[in-house]
Amino acid sequence: MPDRTTIVMPELLKAKAVARARQRGISFGELVRQAVEKEVAAPARGKSKKKTGDPFWDNLVTYDDDGPVDLAARHDDYLYGEES
Repeated sequence: MPDRTTIVMPELLKAKAVARARQRGISFGELVRQAVEKEVAAPARGKSKKKTGDPFWDNLVTYDDDGPVDLAARHDDYLYGEES
């Protein structure tokens, strides 16, 4: 038997999703299942340096990018051009 899952989403997003499901002639639940199935079948985005568990919950996972290595420490400098 499938598991029942509750999700929280913005009202406008749900309205758009319900409308799309009606347009396709399927239930809202089926639209959500298809979207999740498509997402988990796709290759993962970004390159994880360290995989220790579920990256949604695991704050130890980091990803490669082209941003400055001191962005966290100097974010005001980068955003506002000021010395911190």
